[in-house]
Amino acid sequence: MLMSGFFLKVFNKCFNQSFILDEITRRKDRKTMTTKILSAGDIIEARCTKCREVLNHRIVAMVEGKVVRVECNTCNGVHNYHAPPAVKAAKEAKAPKKAASKPRLTSAAPRASRRDPVEVEREEWASLHPTFDIEKALSYDMNARFNVKRLILHPSFGLGVVKAVIVPNKMQVLFKEGIKLLRCHCL
Repeated sequence: MLMSGFFLKVFNKCFNQSFILDEITRRKDRKTMTTKILSAGDIIEARCTKCREVLNHRIVAMVEGKVVRVECNTCNGVHNYHAPPAVKAAKEAKAPKKAASKPRLTSAAPRASRRDPVEVEREEWASLHPTFDIEKALSYDMNARFNVKRLILHPSFGLGVVKAVIVPNKMQVLFKEGIKLLRCHCL
């Protein structure tokens, strides 16, 4: 700690002036910084996932010297440790740059957009409808058992095909309007 002018004059009278100058220059030359080793129970700054701000947190758990879980002093929420943005930026700047990797090979054509599921169901219905034998269709009954690819006749939805049987008591049926989930007896 450097002394103010008044205290320096008092020390000059009491001690040799060269001793004081030597001590001041020695302290200026010291540029070491002491760092505290963190342990559970210490308070650090972290980004709170509940408050969505950088706040003081108490360390709850550490693994191999790294902070793993913290407790927010504001909301008392316990969560995984998330370093404040300034600390993350400093670590990324210090990290050695990775060797340039090969550029990713991508196709020149843009990615095809996903097709509308309703449109897909309608196309499937249109392709299957000509093959239906209406004479073999079973009338729908909630307590009846149905197999996949079985043709059924529903009082409200009309003709349909069983697409999937979902245990214990449901089935997906493709009708002209789309896929419906109906109750059935599977067991």
